[in-house]
Amino acid sequence: MIKHSGWLASLLFAGLASASASATDAPVSKGHYLAQAGDCAACHTSAGGANFAGGLRMVTPVGAIYSTNITPDKQTGIGDYSYDDFANAVRGGVAKDGHRLYPAMPYTAFAKITDEDMHALYDYFMNEVPAVHQADRDSDIPWPLSMRWPLTVWNWAFHDDSRYQPDSSQSAEWNRGAYLVQGLEHCGTCHTPRGIGFQEKALNQKDSAYLTGGTLEGWHAPDLTGNVHAGIGSWSQQDIVSFLQTGWTANSAAFGSMTDVIEHSTQHLSDRDVNAMAVYLKSLKSSNPKAVAPEPDSRTQAALVTGDMSKPGAQVYMDNCAACHRTDGKGYSKTFPALAHNPAILSDDPSSLISIVLRGGKAAVTHKAVTGLTMPDFGWRLDDRQVADLSTFVRSSWGNNAPAVKPEQVKALRKTVSTVERKDPDKQQQPQQ
Repeated sequence: MIKHSGWLASLLFAGLASASASATDAPVSKGHYLAQAGDCAACHTSAGGANFAGGLRMVTPVGAIYSTNITPDKQTGIGDYSYDDFANAVRGGVAKDGHRLYPAMPYTAFAKITDEDMHALYDYFMNEVPAVHQADRDSDIPWPLSMRWPLTVWNWAFHDDSRYQPDSSQSAEWNRGAYLVQGLEHCGTCHTPRGIGFQEKALNQKDSAYLTGGTLEGWHAPDLTGNVHAGIGSWSQQDIVSFLQTGWTANSAAFGSMTDVIEHSTQHLSDRDVNAMAVYLKSLKSSNPKAVAPEPDSRTQAALVTGDMSKPGAQVYMDNCAACHRTDGKGYSKTFPALAHNPAILSDDPSSLISIVLRGGKAAVTHKAVTGLTMPDFGWRLDDRQVADLSTFVRSSWGNNAPAVKPEQVKALRKTVSTVERKDPDKQQQPQQ
């Protein structure tokens, strides 16, 4: 059991003391709220399927796996799990029958969940979620890679099963934000780089790699530290709050499966909890203290306005992008995101920009932003060279200063897109910003 000062504990966990904590919906139970915070439905519900009945396909470096049924059905779900069985699976990655779960289940983050919150989650899944009889699907991982005993070694090497330990030197609000970001919201699952064992290189801010960006299935989840070039160092606390509640800041928009995270999870958090997350994120030191914020540069706009298309990618941009994102790259506030100085575009890894050109995207649909505008895909009409030139043009214009994109990078990501669309009709994507 975690021991810490009473005043800090009472404030740290006050955010879930009421069953009416959800910011936008009718009052829900504490367990329901926690399940939304953990975004359990995102992985355990397939497109068109019953809630929490599993079957969602997720691609790993060694083959596809499918999420499991976590409804209280006794034959195919978790209906015969005791509380200890449930907690051991969520925190330790071990199912009731003893087999190891793949770490695509973010138990490395969920280990931080307190006993009180874990009991609330267990009560929710056992008493509020309808039971669905649906057998789990075997993975596509070939033998011998499908053997699970090596996961015991993986856990020994990479898994810390300790609960969240409040930092008494920080405020209760900071601690609440850290508890959510590190634990239930498991932001590091996508936004922290992976190591040789596909493990997150860091689990909290004590390690400099934490939340510095990660790439999964063709999307790069950007740096969430105070990096003013490729991170969110230029964002205010209110920008972060707005983004988590609506999917928008004045100039940026969520894309990829970050839209699902916002739709199904963060928009439902209380104002107190979203603000706490923002406080914590704003406290993270820059991944690159020498990073310099982009400076305005009007030369690209001047060239486009005068019809100078000599820069590779300029004509492709004018033909396909300028109507929405404008010749100055500033887009339209909370309608079409800016491309100028957008940290999601300035990362050294261009995967997200390439992927959204190839796949298209859709803005999050929330109670506070109901439009859900869609960006069309251009992969069918642009070849690898055109996409590379377009991406390089965007990453080097209006004061942006990011490395060029090569056609080989586009070709590799195009194969990823084709594989997802051919083998997975749900076209599920990993969570990104």
